[in-house]
Amino acid sequence: GVCRHPWLRRGIFFSHRDLEQVLDLYEQKKPFYLYTGRGPSSDSLHMGHLIPFMFTKWLQDTLNVPLVIQMTDDEKFLWKGDAEENTLERFYRLGKENAKDIIACGFDVNKTFIFSNLEYMGHMYPTVVRIERAVTYSQAKGIFGFTDSDNIGKHSFPAIQAAPSFPVAFPHIFGDDVSALCLIPCAIDQDPYFRMTRDVAPRLGWKKPALLHSKFFPALTGSKTKMSASDASTTIYVTDTPDMIKNKVNKYAFSGGRESMEDQKAQGANLEVDVAYQWMRFFCDDDAALARLADEYGPGPVRAGNKILTGEAKAILIATLQPLIARHQQARAAVTDDMVKTFMAVRTLSF
Repeated sequence: GVCRHPWLRRGIFFSHRDLEQVLDLYEQKKPFYLYTGRGPSSDSLHMGHLIPFMFTKWLQDTLNVPLVIQMTDDEKFLWKGDAEENTLERFYRLGKENAKDIIACGFDVNKTFIFSNLEYMGHMYPTVVRIERAVTYSQAKGIFGFTDSDNIGKHSFPAIQAAPSFPVAFPHIFGDDVSALCLIPCAIDQDPYFRMTRDVAPRLGWKKPALLHSKFFPALTGSKTKMSASDASTTIYVTDTPDMIKNKVNKYAFSGGRESMEDQKAQGANLEVDVAYQWMRFFCDDDAALARLADEYGPGPVRAGNKILTGEAKAILIATLQPLIARHQQARAAVTDDMVKTFMAVRTLSF
């Protein structure tokens, strides 16, 4: 009876592993839970960071199940840390700041546990050690491409990311029950971590986590460039003002429009590479409005010879992003340090 999320209808979440098992459990009213995470590398999240949390929020509301969110402050130090600016303390602090943006997405405090690896590891360590013992170095090296010059922390980190996939890592939530299945919505680039996790699960007597994969969210500058929190031209931050959003979209958003105005009016834009259209696929909930944009801006018979121009398509995206980000900023401003402490407290959840 629930309307499918636009990202499911549009194929943005496009593949899965064992999702049918989760749906069977839902019908049978048997326990399962959600797991997602965030690597805190910057003060402000960008729109690409919000994607998994927006979808996970919908899953939590729809399925009415508990959720665990791993803040991988340890990972960021292992990959990016140094003794000067990028200290362990900095990544720990960023995790707490990023948690405020995550809470602002609207998660249910009674069903959501956010945890810092640096804080929670003592509780989770028995699970991590069991996973570490079950994975050989050659397996980890083959999956993740580690080299002899990588620090040993990187080599063991996959076990830490795998651990929340199993309810045994959360005795305060699940007690002695190891039967709860885990569903992980993630970008497709995370699949190697969880292929390893699924491979190791039967050998430990645990259930394989189910996965829901999303396509990549394109950088503002086009799908051939990487979205980076440190490069303002590649994305929109959740802290950007309406004017900043407008200026960034107009200046940097890669256009699939034709080289001349006449050609664009005659042929329409290449929607596969046009960022204004691709971002609208993520942030426009109205299927009819999105279809109208595709018809009027892209190739095809609708408005043939008088297709809308790139500037008009960008204006539609700007008008969509500005209120969405303003709502997030309002919600973020209401999140207090005490609320963060509540979400991150080791406690039982309601389910």
